[in-house]
Amino acid sequence: LLFKEFSSTSNTTAVGTVTSRVTRNGNAIVEKDLLNHEGLAGDRGMIDDIFDETYREKEGPKPPLRYVWRNIILMSLLHLGALFALTLIPSAKIQTLAWAVLCFLVSALGITAGSHRLWSHRSYKATLPLRIFLTIANSMAFQNDIYEWVRDHRVHHKFSETDADPHNAMRGFFFSHIGWLLVRKHPDVIEKGQKLDLSDIKADKVVMFQRRYYKPSVVLLCFTLPAVVPWYFWDESIIISFFIPAILRYALGLNATWLVNSAAHMFGNRPYDQNINPRENPLVSLGALGEGFHNYHHTFPYDYSTSEFGWRFNFTTAFIDLMCLLGLASDRKRVSKEVILARKMRTGDGSHKSG
Repeated sequence: LLFKEFSSTSNTTAVGTVTSRVTRNGNAIVEKDLLNHEGLAGDRGMIDDIFDETYREKEGPKPPLRYVWRNIILMSLLHLGALFALTLIPSAKIQTLAWAVLCFLVSALGITAGSHRLWSHRSYKATLPLRIFLTIANSMAFQNDIYEWVRDHRVHHKFSETDADPHNAMRGFFFSHIGWLLVRKHPDVIEKGQKLDLSDIKADKVVMFQRRYYKPSVVLLCFTLPAVVPWYFWDESIIISFFIPAILRYALGLNATWLVNSAAHMFGNRPYDQNINPRENPLVSLGALGEGFHNYHHTFPYDYSTSEFGWRFNFTTAFIDLMCLLGLASDRKRVSKEVILARKMRTGDGSHKSG
């Protein structure tokens, strides 16, 4: 049975190819539904975010940790600054707090709707104005430029929970959360990252423009703009203007993203595939604008919603849907309900039955 469905009522494309294999076990007939990932991924013109079953970790001792002291010092100072910013919240004007929340949402969308769902997985298409907005938002987020983010994220999916995974959760919560940024990458991460096909990213002039001018864009958009607006427009204290909308907002954005790499790989159920580590974690989704439905996402990385539940705990999906309504986005990729159910029955942990 081959199943492929395209919606004719909207620009959302539901995709799913199921190969049904029937075997006989005594008098019982067992039907296995096997998802053809390469067929679905090919619809986007890429398969580099599909797990590579052929990869084997090298035998022998692991390479020694090499600390990146610059990152250790800067991350320590950032989090100390964020703790100080918490003490300033009672003294801040309501406009400043609202501005900080807005900056958090915009910068988060630069990661979730931008470098993740659009550029890493090509799960939908965006027009030039939307790509420019998401690039600006991405620089405000300051989590490496889009090209580097996409390279690391595709390697993460292709070699998840192995030595070639940049934030391998098998190395513990701290490593997968922030530790991976404080040490040199494992040689396998570098080797596999160099072999990825990133021609689609190199062909995007907006992405490559950001890469060329990334450092000044971060200074302007991540730190200067968030701090200057409250100070200039409603006469907020420059200390509060800098530490809350810039430093605290930045630190919270980083940790929201990192929780997807750590908590969502360790805590939660696995209704879609119990054989992989990523979990469904609604609390992470709440903070990361919909990125915590991680068992689903690693099972179906090409689904633009990263979840089967639409807008539930998923601000990013609502944003992409709004962009489609406005004509700024199109060609959203979705996995059909039939394929999702078949996968739950075949490889899930059974938790979907209890809701």
